[in-house]
Amino acid sequence: MNELMAVRSLTTLPVVTLGGDAVAHVKDTVFDASAVRITGFTLTGRTLLSGPLPQDLPWPAVHCLGHHAVMVRGREALCDVPLSVARRDALHGRLLGARVVTDAGDVVGTVLDVLVEGGTSGRVVAFRLAAHRELVHGSRHRRHRVYVPRGEALSASGRTLVIPARATAYVTDDLPGFAARAGAHRDRGRSAPP
Repeated sequence: MNELMAVRSLTTLPVVTLGGDAVAHVKDTVFDASAVRITGFTLTGRTLLSGPLPQDLPWPAVHCLGHHAVMVRGREALCDVPLSVARRDALHGRLLGARVVTDAGDVVGTVLDVLVEGGTSGRVVAFRLAAHRELVHGSRHRRHRVYVPRGEALSASGRTLVIPARATAYVTDDLPGFAARAGAHRDRGRSAPP
């Protein structure tokens, strides 16, 4: 598995060609409707005070997602789109601040951040939540800031994210502990009967 990256840390990353030219900065990360993976980025100009660009960066054009830059083969990776479409896509794919509900109907918190795999997958692995007390009651979670795995059955509509109720059994407040629990969650999902 590639190293995990927080989506909040992607904002303002430079978009750099393999030739070393900085061509833009990331403004927003856009996800697909089921929040399985990144579908692209909306962009701003090369300086941090530049406004939005009338171009976006679709995920298939990304060569590699790293901690310090989003790498693309060349400037042609940026696609011209009307700014209104880019804004609509960014709002549609936005998960930060979304209310999190289990498929059993329990509200468990609000999305603070999204963890994705770096490299070439762009796969959403987990969410960092501002958790409701019920989710962390009776546990060692002090700050009510926890990680929960994305799970297999997930939907995102409007400002609500639905996760499997069983995913809450793998909640932890530290990233190393989360990685171990997420592995157990993934393994359990694979061994479950169809």
